[in-house]
Amino acid sequence: MCFVNDRLDQRFSKTTPQGDTHPRDVCDHCGYVAYQNPKIVVGSVVLHSGKVLLCRRAIEPRRGYWTVPAGYLEQGETPEEGARREAREEANADLELHGLLALYTVRRLSQVQLIYRATLADGRFSPGVESLETALFDWDTIPWDDLAFPTVHWMLGHQRALDKGDGQAPFGNPVMPD
Repeated sequence: MCFVNDRLDQRFSKTTPQGDTHPRDVCDHCGYVAYQNPKIVVGSVVLHSGKVLLCRRAIEPRRGYWTVPAGYLEQGETPEEGARREAREEANADLELHGLLALYTVRRLSQVQLIYRATLADGRFSPGVESLETALFDWDTIPWDDLAFPTVHWMLGHQRALDKGDGQAPFGNPVMPD
C-alpha cells in the first residue's frame, strides 16, 4: 500500500496496467495494482460406515441448511490442510483424505472449490462452532431439499456416482441445460 505524508493513500482508479489485459484498481499515487482473484473453497464429502457426514450451518449464508464440512482456504495453508481444518471447525472431526473428488467453478461468486473424498479418522464427530448439529445420513435419508448450496448437490451426486462405479474423479461442474 502507498503512504503519502505518513497516511494511507486509498485513491484508486480503474485502469488497465501496461502489459495487462484486464482493468484493475490502480493506486493514483504509486501505481500499486490491487488484484482481485477468485476465492478458493476447500471441503470434503466424508463417509463413515456407508453414511455421509453433514453439518447444519450455524452461520450465514444459509443458516439452518445442511452442507458438507467446507470453507475458504486460509493464507499459507495447503488445500488438504484447509479441508482438514474445516472438518475440525464444523464437525470436530479428524479426517483421512482419499484424493480429490471434484473441482468446481462458481463463476458468479468468483469461487473455485476443491472437494476431497474423506473418511473419519476415528469415527468421532460433533457440532463445531459453525454448526447447529452434525449427523450421518444414509443416501436415501439425505435432506436433499434442505441442502445449503447447489454445489453440495453436485458433490454428493458425484460421490454417489463414484461409489457405483459411474465416472472417475475428479469431477467438474455438471453440464447444465440451456
